[in-house]
Amino acid sequence: MKRYKVGYTTGVFDLFHVGHLNILKRAKEQCDYLIVGVSTDELVMEYKNKKPVIPFEDRMEIVKGIKYVDKVIPQMNRDKLSAWQHLKFDAMFVGDDWRGTHLFNEIEKKFNEVGVELVYFPYTPGVSSTLVKEKIKI
Repeated sequence: MKRYKVGYTTGVFDLFHVGHLNILKRAKEQCDYLIVGVSTDELVMEYKNKKPVIPFEDRMEIVKGIKYVDKVIPQMNRDKLSAWQHLKFDAMFVGDDWRGTHLFNEIEKKFNEVGVELVYFPYTPGVSSTLVKEKIKI
């Protein structure tokens, strides 16, 4: 029996790579049902000030095709408590590169109040969409 019934994670999932796959696999190992929020192009522009290489609809389809994922939804904002109110997940999974950031310190406080666990996974070293973009330029 898995530790959580419903798990949730989010991401841009641009230039899908093994780091993305690792977080989805690890999340699914801990929950019966995994919901993945894929950031819209507009949201990515808002907080990263850059447009993803792969269009939103294509990124949604790529994530839907991963065997560890049970449901894919658009992530239109970064309000994780609102997502929980709608989806009622038991745990949210995130890379440990977010640990200690202002955003996730606040999310952790709010989740503690409603009984949701925030689970950090080790970041896959040497892999990111930014690094893939840099390698392509060579």
